[in-house]
Amino acid sequence: MLGIIGGTGLTQLANLEITHRQVIRTPYGEPSGALTFGKIKDHEVVFMARHGYGHSIPPHEVNYQANLWALHAQGVKNVVSIATVGGINPDYEPGAIVIPDQIIDYTHGRKATFYDGNGRPVTHIDFTEPYCEKMRAQCMQAASLAGEKFIDGGVYAAVQGPRLETAAEINRLDRDGATMVGMTGMPEAVLARELGLCYAAIAVVANHAAGRNSSKHAISFEEIDVVLKQAMQRVRIILEHVVGLDGD
Repeated sequence: MLGIIGGTGLTQLANLEITHRQVIRTPYGEPSGALTFGKIKDHEVVFMARHGYGHSIPPHEVNYQANLWALHAQGVKNVVSIATVGGINPDYEPGAIVIPDQIIDYTHGRKATFYDGNGRPVTHIDFTEPYCEKMRAQCMQAASLAGEKFIDGGVYAAVQGPRLETAAEINRLDRDGATMVGMTGMPEAVLARELGLCYAAIAVVANHAAGRNSSKHAISFEEIDVVLKQAMQRVRIILEHVVGLDGD
């Protein structure tokens, strides 16, 4: 069964035929909200709003452990994360869709592993390629079937938030090799890997990052709202094709 995690701009799926909602209790506390079960084009999916259905949980306070554990406990094997990002690369115009293939983690103080506490042995996982290539390919194929242009690959800089970045910080991320910046990519991706979930992200560029292009002196939240409203309609169509391609 496919799991979909919706981020900013996607707290619900209009094309989801809901069958039921279920509150999941986890050893790691409360998830962001109840899981929504249903069908898209006759394919079963489960949806979770990362920031809560009222978009009330800031990125640094999301219980990523509980969210991923809840999906895994319900038999989810493949996960698509919808992420909103700022474009650092000049080719990343607002409204662009990117399927990232790398992450740099700048977050701090977040519960970033299931392998800690209670005398558990030290456990390392391979994270050379942080996204599942099978799921990435499925997302790109779905975008092509939907007739949507997309960017194959990109480096997601995961920052702490909830504030946006300074222009100098964006310059630093650029020097580090990041092409986009967001606040929720980590530890979500690594926790999915620890649980054996095939996880990939569809990143929607909401704005030029701080100090770049139209955001040279300030970022317009009004413009972000307009971009996301239009872009998420396109993402919903892509997801219809993703679920049609999902084999598990």
